[in-house]
Amino acid sequence: MQTGVTMAGNGQQREVIRITFPDGSERTFPKGITGRELAEQISPRLAREALAIEVNGEVRDLTRPIEEDARVRILTWEDPEGKAVYWHSTAHLMAEALEALYPGVKFGIGPPIEQGFYYDVDLGGRKLSAEDLARIEEKMRELARRDVPYERIPVSKQEALEYFKKKGDPYKVELIEELEDGTITFYRQGNFTDLCRGPHLPSTGYIKHVKLLNVAGAYWRGDERRPQLTRIYGISFPKKKELDEYLHRLEEARKRDHRRLGRELELFTFSQKVGPGLPLWLPRGATLRETLINFLREEQIRRGYQPVVTPHIARLELYKTSGHYPYYKDSQFPPMIENPETGEGYLLKPMNCPHHIMIYADRPRSYRELPLRLAEFGQVYRYEQTGELSGLTRVRGFTIDDAHIFCRPDQVKDEFKNVIDLTLYVFRSLGFDEFEAQISLRDPNNREKYVGDDELWAQAEQAIREAAAEMGLQATEELGEAAFYGPKLDFMVRDALGRRWQLGTVQLDYILPERFDLYYIGADNQKHRPVMIHRAPFGSLERFIGVLIEHCAGNFPLWLAPVQVAVLPLSDELNDYAEAVGRRLLEAGFRVEVDTRTETIGYKIRQAEVQKIPYMLIVGRREREAGTVAVRKHGEGDQGPATVEEFIERLRAEIEAATRRATVSENA
Repeated sequence: MQTGVTMAGNGQQREVIRITFPDGSERTFPKGITGRELAEQISPRLAREALAIEVNGEVRDLTRPIEEDARVRILTWEDPEGKAVYWHSTAHLMAEALEALYPGVKFGIGPPIEQGFYYDVDLGGRKLSAEDLARIEEKMRELARRDVPYERIPVSKQEALEYFKKKGDPYKVELIEELEDGTITFYRQGNFTDLCRGPHLPSTGYIKHVKLLNVAGAYWRGDERRPQLTRIYGISFPKKKELDEYLHRLEEARKRDHRRLGRELELFTFSQKVGPGLPLWLPRGATLRETLINFLREEQIRRGYQPVVTPHIARLELYKTSGHYPYYKDSQFPPMIENPETGEGYLLKPMNCPHHIMIYADRPRSYRELPLRLAEFGQVYRYEQTGELSGLTRVRGFTIDDAHIFCRPDQVKDEFKNVIDLTLYVFRSLGFDEFEAQISLRDPNNREKYVGDDELWAQAEQAIREAAAEMGLQATEELGEAAFYGPKLDFMVRDALGRRWQLGTVQLDYILPERFDLYYIGADNQKHRPVMIHRAPFGSLERFIGVLIEHCAGNFPLWLAPVQVAVLPLSDELNDYAEAVGRRLLEAGFRVEVDTRTETIGYKIRQAEVQKIPYMLIVGRREREAGTVAVRKHGEGDQGPATVEEFIERLRAEIEAATRRATVSENA
């Protein structure tokens, strides 16, 4: 863009620039105006609340001058980018406090994350206690009150190397050695200087309320062969009320932690003898899992999918053809080499797609067969780092509700829309009503990460944009998040605590059909290339269940609960009647347990409540004589008497109503 020139009152020429605001309005300002000065001219309130500025899509410090025409946005705490700057600056404040308290500490990286920040540090083997964290917090508050500026300092690569070599910080030296000269900046506040691109707050005084949350181990650069550093997590807020609310949500999250609830509800376990990241499903968890699988399997059959089953391993050559090896080499288990001389061997299946491709290629296909929708609940294996494993949400062996649709180019949009429709139906059936759609595109500046030519990529990306728009999705776009073989549509679901999870995904692929030379015979009797759609509404079934447990706090909807009804006799003499009630419920298709233990009824009720069983049927002499049951509902208490048949109809009506709500929402 070109700057303009205007005449000052003293006859001197003075350059001006044109600033375009988010509402489309434009104004001229003196060239070199800073973000802070711009905010002051707009309003005093905005000047007080401004944390950073976005200039032509780049987030910058408020103190940096604007030298050319630009589209700008003043960022406050209400903006995600503003929060990121706030938390990044707090990470630097924590580093300054650590250096003051623990001279000689060495620093890795300290980025903002979705909620808060962390810093990886080398404390020379020292372990931090809760008292240590409290002491660091107090030092941070002391440093923040000094209200010193965050200063941006461009430096040469040589200057940067000399500084951190003299300081004795090998992690920063390693990072600098990978940078290009002319692109390196330091940030300094008070007595602390760090290698950083920024941006940062104007000064430390903006940071008001800080809480350090926990400490974890983290291998340097995620490589378990490198030193293990101490990762300190924290969060900060401008207002104490916001911190208090966050800590309340955090406590609620601890109560909902799927690892704790998984034990209490007897759903799954892990064994070090089996191996980390390899869940063992207990009977109730297996029931929950199979119920989810059957729910989706039935819906898929209704929509024209055909089931397939593929092995857990395949020849390495298959994954070399697909590109999964070596593109995903770092996250795969090592190959099982069959012939050391040729390198031939087998690989634990990291993806189901190459197997489904070979099913498609089993015989010639006609255009009349397409779309061909192949579905499998396929077990796959990824070698996640030990320090990154987390309950069910990050595992090494997991099941993908995988399907691959092979279709003609003219069928792509309708098939993609049908997959979106199915994904939304799944979310609504399980109570995930808040979600965002993200179109993940390739990074045009990093093309070595991807395969295929530009024309096919452009075609695929545009098809996803159109399908999402026609389904009414307000999708955002993210560069660099595509799979190596094609762009995708990811669904970011918010749970009951407002946390964001990536669950369902739909991927469009023009590349793998090329790599495997797939074709169909068209109406013109010539060979044509099909298009693939990869889709998984659950994504990883393990991860989905972990998120679902925390979303509903283990209170599964009636249709999904592993045990739907507990029958509780008041005494041993009523066990026969209780067993008869249980058999009738089983015959009606419900999952039921009869508790005939010699325990008090109060104890049995408390146990059923802890296990979050939706309904309890209390049976005593009076109920046996009347042929009824006393109904209790989890969390609500006594519901009054009913005959067994009346109760069965109540259960059926509740399940039907839940299904109807999901269908109505889907069609709304």
